[in-house]
Amino acid sequence: MRRWRSAAVAAALVLVAVTASVPLGLYVSPNIVRIAYEIEQRGIVYSWGGGHDAEPGPSNGTCVGYHGKIKPCPAARTRGLDCSGFARWVYALAHGSDVLGPGNTNDHVRRMRQVVTAIPGDLVFFGKITKKGVKTHHVGIYLGGGKMMDAPETGAEVRVDDIARRKDFAGFYRL
Repeated sequence: MRRWRSAAVAAALVLVAVTASVPLGLYVSPNIVRIAYEIEQRGIVYSWGGGHDAEPGPSNGTCVGYHGKIKPCPAARTRGLDCSGFARWVYALAHGSDVLGPGNTNDHVRRMRQVVTAIPGDLVFFGKITKKGVKTHHVGIYLGGGKMMDAPETGAEVRVDDIARRKDFAGFYRL
């Protein structure tokens, strides 16, 4: 029994030492990137408004506000995720609760703080920076090396994209 307690205390001390060595504000759950890749492997399709039910995860989308290239709007009959629904689900799985909530990219960015240097698992937002803050329209999960995982558009599946593919980068954000 004493040996087990010693091992548990030693493990706790290592955890404290490792956590203490990470600069304040630079910690992102290592599960975020792993979970994003697991979801990508499922072949989940983009659906405008998908992922915004009461609980995170794929859901039928909506055609309200839809401006996609596929006509007529397929979202109401397509079970999938839009970009913020994807980020919401990944973060909920990684954190054990719905930390981003059911809103859109503008709602999510307001729950976070902007960071200059991104680390894998941060969110990368796209939109327009205004005097009142940032008005966003797209989000992805930063993977490192200029890449992100996102639900990009109607007709596509969750995938890895170059951040530079989009021209209106608004910044990296962290919980």
